[in-house]
Amino acid sequence: MSKSLMKAVNSVVGQKLELHEIEKPSPGPAQVLIRVHAAGVNRPDLIQRAGRYPPPAGAPETLGLEVAGVVEAVGDGVTRWKTGDRVCALVPGGGYAECALAHEGSTMPIPEPLSFIEAAGLPETVLTVWNNVFHMSQLKPGETLLIHGG
Repeated sequence: MSKSLMKAVNSVVGQKLELHEIEKPSPGPAQVLIRVHAAGVNRPDLIQRAGRYPPPAGAPETLGLEVAGVVEAVGDGVTRWKTGDRVCALVPGGGYAECALAHEGSTMPIPEPLSFIEAAGLPETVLTVWNNVFHMSQLKPGETLLIHGG
């Protein structure tokens, strides 16, 4: 049985960014496979490219931490997403590729007026703020939040 390949951008520090072929991933439990239409570029990507921000253990070697596209496949236990859904997601790496794996909890629908390109810049900011404000700090209705910059 032959492996399915896809194009991805290399992430070797000190080398020119170029497309190459790698094995296309398959979603595991609680993961979605997203056909990438656009990928965000942010500071962690640049620091990782410079070799000063190692990817988390088990993350793809390909750069890219946020993507927007269409769900191509879902792993076992995924209930929120189905094939064909337009989504954006925060990923541990692998966003600069034709397809990327995302955890279903780090994936969100693309707001209606936004294009894939616009939506690709959302996940790092939105999911980081959501995690910090509502998950870690447990902000509740009626409480006040002071934001010093935005």
